[in-house]
Amino acid sequence: MILVPPIEPMLAKPLGHTLPSGEGVAFEPKWDGFRCLVFRRADDVVLQGRGRSRDGELVDLAYAFPELVETVLAQVPAGTVLDGEIVAERSGRLDFGTLSSRLRPRSEAGGPNIARLARTAPASLLLFDVLENDGVTFLDEPYQERHARLASLAAPWSPPLRLTPTTTDPAVALSWFTGFESAGVDGLIVKPLADPYRPGVRAQGKVKHQRTADVVLAGWRPHVRPGPDGAPMVGSLLLGLYDEAGRLHHVGAASAFSAARRAELAVELEPLTAADAAPHPWRDADPATVSVPGEASRWKKEQPWIALRPERVLEVTYEQMEGPRFRHLAGFLRWRPDRDPASCRFDQLEVPPASDIADLLAGS
Repeated sequence: MILVPPIEPMLAKPLGHTLPSGEGVAFEPKWDGFRCLVFRRADDVVLQGRGRSRDGELVDLAYAFPELVETVLAQVPAGTVLDGEIVAERSGRLDFGTLSSRLRPRSEAGGPNIARLARTAPASLLLFDVLENDGVTFLDEPYQERHARLASLAAPWSPPLRLTPTTTDPAVALSWFTGFESAGVDGLIVKPLADPYRPGVRAQGKVKHQRTADVVLAGWRPHVRPGPDGAPMVGSLLLGLYDEAGRLHHVGAASAFSAARRAELAVELEPLTAADAAPHPWRDADPATVSVPGEASRWKKEQPWIALRPERVLEVTYEQMEGPRFRHLAGFLRWRPDRDPASCRFDQLEVPPASDIADLLAGS
């Protein structure tokens, strides 16, 4: 092989929330999974992820996905380097939670747990680029030519290896963007047809969903660093929505404030602090029926938070829901003093149409 790990994958920069015209570009679904460069060497496989170890090295995910290693060894010729995404499917949609569970045995006994998860929560590998094959590198070739090579290489593949669907038709891309969100399509990747592969460079584009919601502020988490005077600063705002039964569920957090704004928010929100003995919809809730912040699990420590009386409403941006929660951090837009907290309910959220990821992959 000529290319050896680690190689930084080519990345994408945000293009907003509407599709470009489509001239001179190809569109691919943006998958909700783990980005992965696949190195099929003579006797083994490296699944290079984007995560890093404590010493800064890119992590090889091969230990966690033995079923993918076995398939790559069987179906991909030695001396091949591919770019793709590891995903997990559950009930017709991509499930990031299930996928994340595949990495957890690293801190456990190892082998038996990894083998069990490979059977009970198998992963797939969706591939969208080829960097090397048969001792020849294609980094300098245009994407259009690289993809033609990849399609030829993929002709004999069978699941869990799949070729990612691609199109140059904006209408088809739009149908993916709007029709398969509920199946786990995170957005679209936009690739210039004439561009080479540029490791570590944001040379592609990405288009993601963005929506707004009015949510209730019911707490905040301190920032990891205190302010200059030693006082705590706001790290994130804890957001809630009411269900039909009038229960306030924790749905996520809003962050990304400047240091000055974090200090200002701590002072601004102090009058709303709920006394330790005062009732609060999350402190007094049954976690079995109500989502609450700061829950400890075997994978993370309990995160301290400061309870606020749920009297303020703010408008936030979000990309998508994952169950009853925002999939990623929400973005703060503005306070909404005109809104009654009790009116901030789940029924305001846009529900994308039902879809099945198999329908999108059928043509790949």
